[in-house]
Amino acid sequence: MDVMGIVIALLIGAVAGWLAGLVMGGRGGLLRNIILGIIGSVVGTFLLGLVGIHGGGLIANILVAAFGACVLIGVGRVLLR
Repeated sequence: MDVMGIVIALLIGAVAGWLAGLVMGGRGGLLRNIILGIIGSVVGTFLLGLVGIHGGGLIANILVAAFGACVLIGVGRVLLR
């Protein structure tokens, strides 16, 4: 992956993490949001792929990453109770 690809992945992760924080009511900082968004993109792509949903484009990638980050936040909350 080139430098521009890494920068774009980080930006998508940041936006997706921010969206997930808004949806789930998270209080994390920018770094946490980026990490959740990046990991969430992998989780979201996997989970949506299981049900046959495959997307493309910037908006689809952000939504898939945000979905995955929401799943991660929800699972984390259940496990930490």
